[in-house]
Amino acid sequence: MTPAARAAAAIEILDAINAGTPAEAQLTRWARASRFAGSGDRAAVRDLVYATLRRRRSRAALGGGDSGRALILGALREAGVDPATIFDGAGHGPAPLTAEETAPGRPPTQAEALDLPDWISQRLQQDLGPDFTAVALALRERAPVWLRANLARATAAQAQSALARDGIETATDPRCDTALCVTAGERRLQASAAWREGLIELQDLSPQVACAALELTPGRRVLDLCAGGGGKALALAARGAQVTAWDPAPARMRDLPRRAERAGARIALADPSGPQGLYDLVVADVPCSGSGTWRRTPDAKWRLAPGDLAALEQTQAAILARAARHVRPGGRLAYMTCSLLRSENEAQVADFLAAHPDFRLETSRRMSPLTESDGFFLAVLGR
Repeated sequence: MTPAARAAAAIEILDAINAGTPAEAQLTRWARASRFAGSGDRAAVRDLVYATLRRRRSRAALGGGDSGRALILGALREAGVDPATIFDGAGHGPAPLTAEETAPGRPPTQAEALDLPDWISQRLQQDLGPDFTAVALALRERAPVWLRANLARATAAQAQSALARDGIETATDPRCDTALCVTAGERRLQASAAWREGLIELQDLSPQVACAALELTPGRRVLDLCAGGGGKALALAARGAQVTAWDPAPARMRDLPRRAERAGARIALADPSGPQGLYDLVVADVPCSGSGTWRRTPDAKWRLAPGDLAALEQTQAAILARAARHVRPGGRLAYMTCSLLRSENEAQVADFLAAHPDFRLETSRRMSPLTESDGFFLAVLGR
């Protein structure tokens, strides 16, 4: 595909996302329908779409609108590329520029340059204080790729050596014994022997740090109450825990048995009606705004509305209350989000403790895109 054809594909995909289709679903749909596109083309289109969604507001200013066409026009101007070289109507490229589109775009305002909805900016400025601007700018950039060495099969050093044999370069991190940051060759990951043999899993640094901080002893009974795809369940099982997984939407766990087999992990699935009994540790990684991960899922920050956040906070409180019922006396409850918002984190924990005097706060930690890659929150509550 020519650069112009890639731009045209990105325009089509962005228009579908603007109409309400999630970005990942639309990219998958386009890739399946575009057999002519090679792997390099698919990667280039994906990168262009995601980069534009991360900077949607500033590129809309530069492009004169928020249609797919205007956003790509803004992306070209931001990069210093003459739009007429792409919007020339040749081959499978976008139609030529209109007279209105040939006019220079305006620079984004200070607020637009942060690429956040105004109401989110106001909330985050209050919650993050002096770190706000730096965090907002970090969310405009592509996130690094992190891997978790699967301790059930290999140490980080062994996984690193296996990856290197397939041309994938990684760096260890002193903050977590399982963490590997990919520095080169990320496109080769899923074809690598390390991946096939279950030596690694894709997982950001911050949830790895959170799981390691739980300091499990082998054989501890753990309930992962909102297991989803099972990333944290697998991480805890690799550290020797006896993990039971459950999710209120069981379909989200459909790949967990296959992932557990590949990882050499034993994870029990609770009955779909709900888990029973008491556990040494209950992990509640609750649904949240995902604000700490918006550079990975940038379309989410444009879809979130104040009413959505309020509903999420109600769900979080209900899950915490349910999780408490499964913590044995002397056990612990780990509350996790991938949010930067105080209302989903510290305020949620404070409300829970006020309503549950038999629990106490043991530790609380907010992680930032400036330090631990994704924004993340962990509170450990003892009973």
